[in-house]
Amino acid sequence: MKLIKFLSLLIIAVISFTSCDQEDDLVFVAKVPEEGISFSNVFLEEYTLTAAASKNIGERFTWEDAYFGVPTNVEYELQHSIIGDFTDVETVSSTDGNELSITIGDMLKFAANAGLDNDPNSENPNTGNLYFRLMASPGTDGGLPVFTETQTLSVVLPEAVESGAGFEVASWGVVGSGYNNWGAFADAKFYTTATEGVIVSYVNLIDGDIKFRENNEWGGDLGDANGDGILDADPENNIAVTAGDYKITIDTNDNSYTIEEFSWGIVGSGYNDWGNGGPDAKLYYDYTTDTFKASVMFVDGDIKFRMNNAWGGDLGDANGDGILDADPENNIAVTAGHYFVTVDLKDKSYSIEEATVWGAVGSGYNNWGETPDAALTEIQPGIWYAENVNLIDGDIKFRPNNEWNGDYGDANEDNILDQDPENNIAVTAGNYVISIDFNDVDGPRYYLGKR
Repeated sequence: MKLIKFLSLLIIAVISFTSCDQEDDLVFVAKVPEEGISFSNVFLEEYTLTAAASKNIGERFTWEDAYFGVPTNVEYELQHSIIGDFTDVETVSSTDGNELSITIGDMLKFAANAGLDNDPNSENPNTGNLYFRLMASPGTDGGLPVFTETQTLSVVLPEAVESGAGFEVASWGVVGSGYNNWGAFADAKFYTTATEGVIVSYVNLIDGDIKFRENNEWGGDLGDANGDGILDADPENNIAVTAGDYKITIDTNDNSYTIEEFSWGIVGSGYNDWGNGGPDAKLYYDYTTDTFKASVMFVDGDIKFRMNNAWGGDLGDANGDGILDADPENNIAVTAGHYFVTVDLKDKSYSIEEATVWGAVGSGYNNWGETPDAALTEIQPGIWYAENVNLIDGDIKFRPNNEWNGDYGDANEDNILDQDPENNIAVTAGNYVISIDFNDVDGPRYYLGKR
């Protein structure tokens, strides 16, 4: 009987050890996800790369978890290719999370490796493509990696402005209740011209008074004591102005000045129903190129250019040659989309190019997109600007092309934009000047000037 019990225990032990061995030999094999993997962020139509904005985020790649059929750690690797087929694959970065960012500096490096540059005298192009994909690899031995489709990013490196191509910012500015509430924000700039000592400012004013001062500082400020068009230092005499767009010219050689109505804008069925749907899209001055520019969202239709929101002397393109002329029968056909428009009044040349347009959106402006965003214009490389923007009590953010992709708020209330989706920018009702400086080394810096 003892022998039988011993044999029974021995058999049970052998079976137990065998079972343990079999369990240890089990192998879980990862399978390629049936649904694959893809990027979940929306990409811009074009990325503008400037060295001054190198520290800013150029793109934030995001994706959903890849599931390989078994519980396993997954490593994600963002890869870059110059030629696009990834035979020259380069690992950009890796993570076990769901997002990876690259800076504009990274993109500039990739662009340089691809042979792009911003030298106007170089034979290398300043526009091209960068290629990216994501690789997901399971932590279990035997699993195969999975890749997203190749994502092509179209990039442009703005040509460096050659010395002498434009003019310079002068030391003088416009200050007053008619512009910035006597210095609540920076004075409107004057720019040098081709005539020595003559400076000019293109400015939007509101009802009130103005004066001129140097370097945003009081002391030596100039008004017009006698209303004779000659500036003097009498501190009691300001210059009364009414709301509108103006060109202010000062001849510092004799202190004479003029203030004249001046604005060029875009009108048409492709924008504001030939003026019935609101004011024309204003063209802003770019002193670096001595041209006028506007960011605008068109609908299918026609446009023309006209001065001071009025008919008479309006310009179209009779010959389709990119040169404006006064033939009243020839408009310029446009298709729906976001565009950057440039006009050179010296030779009447113009260009209309598809572009990324930044705008303000929110409960403080258009109820989070019920109507088009308040468009900003890139008045110099990396500097975006809008004026006469009427906000109401609420919140705003900034986003490209009226789309929720890469929108910016202010997480830390430090006037530096970031992509924290939970932090909007609180505003109170009023008329504003808005600017964004994407060249700031600390990140995109914005300013809201309430008038």
